[in-house]
Amino acid sequence: MAIVTGAGKGIGLEICKRFSQKGVHVILNDIDANLANTAAKEVSALGCNCISVAGDSSDLKVIDEMTSEAVKQFGQIDIVIANAGITLFGDFFTYKPEDFYRVLQVNLGGGFFLAQSAAQQMKKQGRGGSLLFMSSVTGHQAHKNLAAYGMTKAALEMLAKHLVVELSEYRINVNCIAPGATTTERTLEDENYEKTWSGITPMGRPATVADVAAAALFLTSDEARHITGQSLIIDGGWTSVSPSPY
Repeated sequence: MAIVTGAGKGIGLEICKRFSQKGVHVILNDIDANLANTAAKEVSALGCNCISVAGDSSDLKVIDEMTSEAVKQFGQIDIVIANAGITLFGDFFTYKPEDFYRVLQVNLGGGFFLAQSAAQQMKKQGRGGSLLFMSSVTGHQAHKNLAAYGMTKAALEMLAKHLVVELSEYRINVNCIAPGATTTERTLEDENYEKTWSGITPMGRPATVADVAAAALFLTSDEARHITGQSLIIDGGWTSVSPSPY
């Protein structure tokens, strides 16, 4: 079974759908309770049980609820994808402390403590497991007004490397995926988004949620058990040339 945070829509929801189609039960988290419930029903209709756990994915009580519910409902935890994150744009010179610490709390704290909680359960189970963090191309290339966000994404990739030392003896692998521009409900609120990123992406288009979900499923599958501490960039080649969208 799998836990996926920030999965009410977009990349997270697509990952949950793919899991359900592959026969994997899911705990689906989103901060929006209505969105989480609706998404869970949609995922369950595709094959496997999907249970929603609503709440802030960086809240320790919500993290405990997710892992406890997974064990209660399915008896085990096999896969965790820390997908939830927030992007708070802002000029470096005027960036607010409250925004800085909120980005750290959600993007770093949420992933760190969910991985900790799930890994403790995986260790007890003795069968191994997979952890996956959602990074970003902004953890590899500078992006205007995203210093705090990019910093957290780079830190997640280093966290994955450090956890290799901590978790490999328990047969738990840990990796990251780093999407570039991706068409989602949120990004398409910018009417120029797809056109802009199609023009500066070598492959001629931004990623789709399906592109990212396919990578997530591979890195948490049995076929990828010997891959750990790695980061896979999914950006159509953008980081090779890195033109700014501004």
